[in-house]
Amino acid sequence: MVDLTKFDPFEMVDITGKEAVPRVAEAAGRITLKKETIAAIRAGKVKKGDPLAAAEIACIQAVKRTPDLIPMCHNVPLGSVNASFTVGEDHVEARCRVSATYKTGVEMEALTGVSVALLTVWDMVKYMEKDERGQYPSTKITDIRVIEKRKGE
Repeated sequence: MVDLTKFDPFEMVDITGKEAVPRVAEAAGRITLKKETIAAIRAGKVKKGDPLAAAEIACIQAVKRTPDLIPMCHNVPLGSVNASFTVGEDHVEARCRVSATYKTGVEMEALTGVSVALLTVWDMVKYMEKDERGQYPSTKITDIRVIEKRKGE
């Protein structure tokens, strides 16, 4: 049983004594879009520009800003960030892979990157996704998850 009298919910985990080791995390997620929106992305006909190029930049920026967004997240000195996208028949899948040599993992960074990448795609194409009432009946972001985590390899 956990003794809640000794639990401080506003304390960062102490990693002082941990050894810095190579770490990798990859996250993925998807945004479901109308077939017409997918066709516009493929044809380069989105008014705001290339949503995947913008999402790649947004992903990298988000990874770098993760400790600013998640209060108890450590500021990890990043080694690399990679964003990639697959355009399906009715969706875009985003992946974010983050590596660092540090005392704590980079899962939150990868999850933040993929989330912001998908939000950026939505922002770029939202004018095509709205119905006559200005709603988004079929647009959705789903399946955001960590698909790989490695430590010390």
